[in-house]
Amino acid sequence: MELRLLSREYSVCRLPAGSTPPAPPPTAELYGVTVTAEEVSVVCAAGDEPSEARVEGGWSALRVAGELDFSLVGILSSLTAPLAEAGVSVFALSTFDTDYLLVRTADLRRASKALEARGHVITGG
Repeated sequence: MELRLLSREYSVCRLPAGSTPPAPPPTAELYGVTVTAEEVSVVCAAGDEPSEARVEGGWSALRVAGELDFSLVGILSSLTAPLAEAGVSVFALSTFDTDYLLVRTADLRRASKALEARGHVITGG
């Protein structure tokens, strides 16, 4: 599978339940908002974090290249299993078209090696 490394560093943010989700910046390459009864989570480029959020910074993002059909099975598993075996923590984010994996930037080299050892190709950066 081909993965594209996005060029920016990312943060995973938590806002209190009931917070109004912030709008993405117009130049966002990746910006995710998930609202639950317990919290509002935001994935954004470093520097775009909501000011009132709890922030976990230092993430790199890998995008599964192309569009994935909903009938495909095991995509995330084929990516997360080698990362788990390598001891790399993952924050996964899915969209209608594809999947993203965020790994700590400090673990990116180890993550890349683990994925490439399983035949995945990483481009970009």
